[in-house]
Amino acid sequence: MITFPNIKINLGLQVMQKREDGFHNIESVFYPIPFCDMLEVIEKNHIPNKIELLTEGLRIAGDSHDNLIVKAYHALDHLFGLPAVQVCLYKKIPMGAGLGGGSSDGAFMLKLLNDKFKLNLTNEALKNIASGLGSDCAFFIDNQPAYLFGKGHELTKCEVSLKGKYLVLLAPPFHSNTQMAYAGVKPRGLSEGNMLSDIAQPISHWKHILLNDFEAAVFEKFPSLYTMKIKLYEIGAQYASMSGSGTAIYGIFDHKPVIDASLESVVVFEDWL
Repeated sequence: MITFPNIKINLGLQVMQKREDGFHNIESVFYPIPFCDMLEVIEKNHIPNKIELLTEGLRIAGDSHDNLIVKAYHALDHLFGLPAVQVCLYKKIPMGAGLGGGSSDGAFMLKLLNDKFKLNLTNEALKNIASGLGSDCAFFIDNQPAYLFGKGHELTKCEVSLKGKYLVLLAPPFHSNTQMAYAGVKPRGLSEGNMLSDIAQPISHWKHILLNDFEAAVFEKFPSLYTMKIKLYEIGAQYASMSGSGTAIYGIFDHKPVIDASLESVVVFEDWL
């Protein structure tokens, strides 16, 4: 059985207050984008630890035991005693770019196993399991536009649509660091809910009101990201932003743009939504 885990982009990301537990309250809107990895699960006997993960495409750093695909399998195996499986992942989504690729892989693994082995778990049950894997995983269960608040684990449906828009996604070959991004942010100290009124405005207004609070710190470390964002506006973007804590930059257009030669090497996705 094969599935295609997709990415998300952040439409704005605001850091509100630091919490007593050391985390921050944030606001953001996640929007799913059809730029995907490919994930296949094959039932196979006599596999050590009951799961074998094979990867192609982009190189994945770290131990496979820490991969969210493997953790997703073990979470359901603990509950249901699953058959042993071989998993093949073709990795296309850049890592460390703020696109949620690893979280998507983990969430789609849960959904695939649920379907393949007829576990009959509801989306709510899958979201509860996904939230234990990682902060962004639960979003990819419903995989619909969502407003995030609190620590980023709380989700509610958001009525926003980019249908008919053209999206250009840039992913340079270097990664940001979430801890560094937070260290460079001064929390706004405002109450939550402001972003819902901002996102309801026309896209042409978002440039001045729908902000990613991590950009200042990340752009200071990687000035080329700011240059990419400005280039997207120069070629006609209605709205351009960094996704999450970076380093992917995207632009939303009314029409298919002519890509500037300076951007060609970092364009990883461009298509109608």
